[in-house]
Amino acid sequence: MDSNNLTYLLQKGLRVTLGATASLIEVLQDPQKREQNLTQLRTDLSQLAEEWDAKGAMTEQEARNFVDTILEQRQRQQAQPPYDATTQAQTNTATATPAAPPDVQLELQELTAQIAAIRTELEKLRSQNPTE
Repeated sequence: MDSNNLTYLLQKGLRVTLGATASLIEVLQDPQKREQNLTQLRTDLSQLAEEWDAKGAMTEQEARNFVDTILEQRQRQQAQPPYDATTQAQTNTATATPAAPPDVQLELQELTAQIAAIRTELEKLRSQNPTE
């Protein structure tokens, strides 16, 4: 038996199975379709197998497109640099133009320095007491 022929038969069998499964789901969801499919099953099984093959091929293509889309999104997410809040804050601070009076700016700078000192002290305390 030729390996191409075997591959074709396996692929066709998979598609027929996918198509039959999709048809079964349709039958379970729609009673009118159920009667139509039962009548069709009685008439010509080979024609039905061809239809299932076509439906299976379509389902297979949809599944591949879905998986490809997910993989592309994952690759795009991995290619983007991670968001860094400190870098973003520094960038925003560096590009901001002073709009407040000088005394308010000085006060803001002092408060920012105090917050940085408190943050450093908190990190120092956390490293000393890792169990809390």
